[in-house]
Amino acid sequence: MMAVAKVAITVEKEILKQVDRLVREGKYKNRSKAIQDALEDKLKGWRKKRLLNELSKLDPAEETAAAEESLGFEDDPWEKY
Repeated sequence: MMAVAKVAITVEKEILKQVDRLVREGKYKNRSKAIQDALEDKLKGWRKKRLLNELSKLDPAEETAAAEESLGFEDDPWEKY
């Protein structure tokens, strides 16, 4: 089990009502688990967005050339027998 830390947060009443409804419906064991899952999802989204942003900066031709160079491909990728 991961180490956990207790924190106090302030949320709008309407958000808390929605969290409580999810707990009542059995979708989450408790408020803490619901909020933890929501935070994890948000962080995953930010990481994905950051990765996609970085990938959009890459030049596909340069990436292909670098990959082929690191794999040792020449003009003819097949070894002659």
